Amino acid sequence: MTKKIRWVIAHEPIGLFLKVAERFTKEVNEKTGGKFDIEVLSLSDYATKYNNGKKITKDALLGLIDSGAIEMSHIYTTWLADHNKDLHALDLPFLFRDHKHADAVLDGEIGAELLAGVSKQSNIKAMSFTYSGGYRIVPANFRADTVDSWKGMRVRTSRSPIAVDTFELLGATHYEGIPLEEMNRAADEGVIDAGESTYVRVFPLEHNKSFKYVNDTAHSLFLTSIIVNQDFFQSLDSKTQKIMVKAAQNAARLERKESVADIPNILSQCEREGVEVVRMPAGEIEKFKDITSKVYDMYADYFNSKDLVKRIQNS
Repeated sequence: MTKKIRWVIAHEPIGLFLKVAERFTKEVNEKTGGKFDIEVLSLSDYATKYNNGKKITKDALLGLIDSGAIEMSHIYTTWLADHNKDLHALDLPFLFRDHKHADAVLDGEIGAELLAGVSKQSNIKAMSFTYSGGYRIVPANFRADTVDSWKGMRVRTSRSPIAVDTFELLGATHYEGIPLEEMNRAADEGVIDAGESTYVRVFPLEHNKSFKYVNDTAHSLFLTSIIVNQDFFQSLDSKTQKIMVKAAQNAARLERKESVADIPNILSQCEREGVEVVRMPAGEIEKFKDITSKVYDMYADYFNSKDLVKRIQNS
């Protein structure tokens, strides 16, 4: 008898998350002899089939996993930080030297500790880290080619206190309550001048229609996680649990690799469609790093693991 898993995808771009779910499904069922019936659903699909047609927002996703109403999903790592604030360390500006460094942290002992911390404060098990785009960029209606460009600008940030303080240090005004999917509307209505996003979202979310520029700041990584209801996970035998975790890790590694590999294609599309990509000159990048480095001191006593940041930096 197969076990039912409802995997609800709540975030754009849907295609990116769909690949992860499909790879996970394939590996798990190959190694368990088809033990699971994994149904991949959008929020609207779930609402129609399992919630009497009542609309569900992505903000409800963590609660649905925590309660066991759904078994699996992806979620922004900044949201998971509600259950383990150490995850906010991953939002520190210029924390990672490169993708190789990020892989060493996310797939190593530190990453395992960060994921395990979620289960201590919730009924959610986080199994792996995905990119959903990699380094953050900032679509905007101004060219951020100097550090001073940020002063007085209204910037939509992720739901992370570190992201908020990073842009405040630059002299910008933050707007953290605007979902990625509503960033265009906020810009069109004159509420914001810019917003954090990633390259993989520029065209699926049509940032190019509401913002004149893409400021390639690469100031932090945009991370998501594959999550499962803890009670459901614990109901499985230990062999199956290991298979599921390994499949989630494998799917995540492939997604991260493909997110990075796809950026040159997106840059080519930007060029074809007249989207100007702006990068700061080396001297301004150093100023950017110097100004935002103050956030490290601001959060020196914030994390549960006191040497967390140093361990990440030294990985």
